[in-house]
Amino acid sequence: MSGGTKSVGQRLWARRDARWSLIVVGIYLAAAIWGECVYRISRQADRTPAYNRVDETQRYLPPAPLRWGRGEPAYPGVSAWAYPLGSDNLGRDVLARVIQGVRIAFHVGIITSLIALPLGVILGCLGGYFGGRTDSVVNWLCATVASMPGLLFILAVALVVGPGLAGLYFGIGLTTWVGVCRNVRAETIKHRDRAYVQAAQVLGYSHARILFRHILPNVLHIVLICFSLRFPSAVATEVFVSFLGIGVQGEPSWGVMINNARLRLWQGVWWEMTFVSVAIFALVMSFNQLADALRDELDPALRTGA
Repeated sequence: MSGGTKSVGQRLWARRDARWSLIVVGIYLAAAIWGECVYRISRQADRTPAYNRVDETQRYLPPAPLRWGRGEPAYPGVSAWAYPLGSDNLGRDVLARVIQGVRIAFHVGIITSLIALPLGVILGCLGGYFGGRTDSVVNWLCATVASMPGLLFILAVALVVGPGLAGLYFGIGLTTWVGVCRNVRAETIKHRDRAYVQAAQVLGYSHARILFRHILPNVLHIVLICFSLRFPSAVATEVFVSFLGIGVQGEPSWGVMINNARLRLWQGVWWEMTFVSVAIFALVMSFNQLADALRDELDPALRTGA
């Protein structure tokens, strides 16, 4: 099968960097689904979930491989396979809490994208297609939002909405649509004067049909690339805001875990900070590599060498 007839998925899978990124993202997605099931089942049963269960007798247990070399007597009552990534200051399983952090990260990445992407796509299509005053209004909105300190706006929305993730969803979603809008607007301007759009106008098709049935499918590659870029950015923002103590409450967000772990590094309890940092790094790196691969495979200018 020639390169020109391969699907996008096949071309991505043929690239080593994209293949490994997809595998890592798939593992994270499976962990997020598992974490969501644990969370929902615990809420349905009205009991404290395992990742929040306190056991003072199991505090500061190192990762399981380090315990194997020391022998079972050093940790009486602890299975050799229990706490594979160690325990924290309250005897909670670090691995279970990292998995719940994955769940929260995917919540933030997906829900903020559902806010930012439609807003950016609709405004970008309208500004690029109609031009004139409509485009001026869209550009003014982009310039206004871009001129505001994004982090301060997110913090303000989070404080107004109150504790929890809802404020972060709206804050991050309403401050990250500008890049999507500008990219979609530029691509729409390129397409509005092409022959297929002019033919649709001559046939008397409505503006809505031309925009959403003809132009939008040709700019979807921009949306996919923007999603893969803004997903890790939204996760990193949530981690930072949760580190400051604003955001999710009572759940093991990665930012909350880092904030708790930093206080115990001087005691030699390094594993919680280390494994959370590795989890964040792997997720962000995988999405960034996937975004580069998507851009290479979906951008017509790069594929044709134009």
